[in-house]
Amino acid sequence: MKNGFFRGHGLGNDYLVIDPDDLTFKLTPKAIKLICDRNWGVGSDGILALAPSRKADFGLRIFNPDGSEAEKSGNGLRIFARYLHATGRTRKKRFTVETKGGLVTIDLHVDRHGDASTATVEMGTATFAPESLPCSLEVPELIQQPIDAAGHSLIFTGVSVGNPHCIVFRPAGKFWSREDLLKLGPALENHALFPKRTNVQLAVPTGPKEIFILIWERGAGETQASGSSSCAAASAAVRLGLVRSPVTVKMPGGSLKIHVGDDFNLTMKGPVAEVARGAFSPSFVRGLK
Repeated sequence: MKNGFFRGHGLGNDYLVIDPDDLTFKLTPKAIKLICDRNWGVGSDGILALAPSRKADFGLRIFNPDGSEAEKSGNGLRIFARYLHATGRTRKKRFTVETKGGLVTIDLHVDRHGDASTATVEMGTATFAPESLPCSLEVPELIQQPIDAAGHSLIFTGVSVGNPHCIVFRPAGKFWSREDLLKLGPALENHALFPKRTNVQLAVPTGPKEIFILIWERGAGETQASGSSSCAAASAAVRLGLVRSPVTVKMPGGSLKIHVGDDFNLTMKGPVAEVARGAFSPSFVRGLK
């Protein structure tokens, strides 16, 4: 289908999957912004673009709704995996995908309807080194470091899981509000300590193997769920001794199970849904060029 798209979501975090070879236009920042706009376009938390790869079975480029490019997305990878299976691009139940944030391995779990409704993704290894985010603090690791944002003095832990994350914890029983997220999220995303910006999670432990997070994604803003954010927050919580692995990460959109290995190698398991398939209209496409 020329100018076609596949729409899916992981716990309410929605993406459009596109094969650039099927487009009659270029995926420029202008086009991406308009496509992702929920009033003037199709609406999406981002675009997943099939790409060539010499290192993996498939390549993937991930674009934020502001037109910038992301290194990795856990929900995006599950949606991309379902797209590959649903459209017949692969018959494998286990395959590799190359992203800007590294190589990942995905296992599909096919339900009784023949749909790949769940996927397990080997997300790589978490690191707390400043240069991996990057972060300009000159410390060995970004563990419980002070930061001022939006008039608040906070303590954050910085984690890279192939893309950057800034996690701020509150003690058990003291939950964050959406108003906190809308104030602190953009301030932390664009903080001077993070020259390439960062994803943000406001977190609280809710059990010996459970945390709850609110998510502000770099280039996207507030999201209902995030796989890479879940991995980063789970890694930080385990490192700080707040929980034990495997960690159930609860979000407004639902929950993901994250296994954090002794070496901080990460495995994520969660649901994924197909919503629709369609094509951009000729008149809409003319406005993208």
